[in-house]
Amino acid sequence: MDRTQKAELVSALNVTFGEVGVVVVTRNLGMTVAQSTSLRQKMREAGAAYKVSKNRLAKIALKDTAYEPISDLLTGPVALATSVDPVAAAKVAVEFAKTNDKLEIVGGAMGSTVLNAEGIKALASMPSLDEMRAKLVGLIQAPATKLAGVTQAPAAQLARVFNAYATKDAA
Repeated sequence: MDRTQKAELVSALNVTFGEVGVVVVTRNLGMTVAQSTSLRQKMREAGAAYKVSKNRLAKIALKDTAYEPISDLLTGPVALATSVDPVAAAKVAVEFAKTNDKLEIVGGAMGSTVLNAEGIKALASMPSLDEMRAKLVGLIQAPATKLAGVTQAPAAQLARVFNAYATKDAA
């Protein structure tokens, strides 16, 4: 990798750190290519990214971003999982680490808040942004549905009473 490629990688990582909501640092303890590909695919499906980069270049890219405090976690063979949704990358990384002992959660950060491995696992247990939106829509929609049912019930009862009188008179 020559100097220009390194500069491009650092600037791309710096832009990524400026846009994401969470960074999860994982330690790769000898994953196969198939396992790594599977993890990347799961990350993409969740709207996250998984990138292995040189620690020195990642530390340079972290400078002047909210995630600068996690540079201490970048030792050894690590990879960075990032996502705009603060829960997506953490959720996929923790789920994958449960089934694969070659991936270890080291820690991470959500904004300027540094999280240890337990903090990342707690973050992964939270509902995702889409799940929260669905719950919020359900909560907002429920009173309107109940109100429509309540206002419709008296009219339906009146219609049944009139129908009963009409059938009684016809008989």
